[in-house]
Amino acid sequence: MTGAEWAAVRPLLPVPGWLRGRGGQPEAYCHRAILDAVRYLVDNGIKWRAMPADFPPWDRVYAFFRRWRDHALVKEFHDRLRSRIREGEGRDTEPTAGVIDSQCVKADSVVGSDSRGFDGGKLVNGRKRHVVVDTLGLLLGVMVTAADTGDRAAAQVLLGQVADAHHRLTLVWADGGYTGPLVEYCLARLALVLAIVKRSDDQKGFVVLPKRWIVERLFAHLMRTRRLARDFERRTTSAEAMIYWSMILLMTRRLARPRPQPA
Repeated sequence: MTGAEWAAVRPLLPVPGWLRGRGGQPEAYCHRAILDAVRYLVDNGIKWRAMPADFPPWDRVYAFFRRWRDHALVKEFHDRLRSRIREGEGRDTEPTAGVIDSQCVKADSVVGSDSRGFDGGKLVNGRKRHVVVDTLGLLLGVMVTAADTGDRAAAQVLLGQVADAHHRLTLVWADGGYTGPLVEYCLARLALVLAIVKRSDDQKGFVVLPKRWIVERLFAHLMRTRRLARDFERRTTSAEAMIYWSMILLMTRRLARPRPQPA
């Protein structure tokens, strides 16, 4: 991280339990060094044991990653960064609209058969990432499943989680794969309007569809993060945590970006 990035994220970091008087052993390495190591791994796609010697030992970095994953601290940190960016854009911290979509990725050999599948439509043997983003393209929720999991079945669970976390959310755009009973379910059970954005039959070639391009831009960012070009994680919770870390990379750089001064 640059000095500007560290200055932006340091006040938003979760406070360790030992600093709150809740017991536990003080950490041996500073948060900035550990964060830099995790960011390096996610951005460059290296193995844990290939961590460069400039960073803390790989097992200490992995222990930090695992602790933040299991205690949802990475999501807490991510959500604080998202709120700060929304405030900087003049938006309310809680979104009222979002976009949902999914992305299939090939899985590495370490991914077990219990969490991988074959998507007959995309011809991908691996996993599927289901995401909900706000209108700025910032992540609201993610769920990783086997690639043969239906979009509607996964969306029913994911939208329920997102609606519980963001009570002001009332409208979600989706593509034609989410039509059917899911529309009525969202309206009756979640108080969400699921608006389907379809491609016209008269359109030929590449066409930017309203709202759907927002979530496609997020997928493009994830694929530029080399650790996410394939799914290398044994557990789906680790795969979800890697997506949060990828978005943390994006948001910290955005927060540190100098803002133009008014003339």
